[in-house]
Amino acid sequence: MPLTLATPGKQVTIVKVGGNAAVKQHLNEIGFNEGAAVTVVTALNGNVIVKVKESRVAIDAGMANKIVCR
Repeated sequence: MPLTLATPGKQVTIVKVGGNAAVKQHLNEIGFNEGAAVTVVTALNGNVIVKVKESRVAIDAGMANKIVCR
């Protein structure tokens, strides 16, 4: 499921990061790697705030849809 559909407060594991090379590189640099555990803090209209490696990161709906998790 895309990250936009993850339940707030629940930890999920990233399975795949999609998008072009630049998007993948950017997401990788801020901690969105395959196998990484992330927690959705809050979600509003597809935009999410995610806790990644003890940091909180805001991601718009377009980028969040490129991150597949389970």
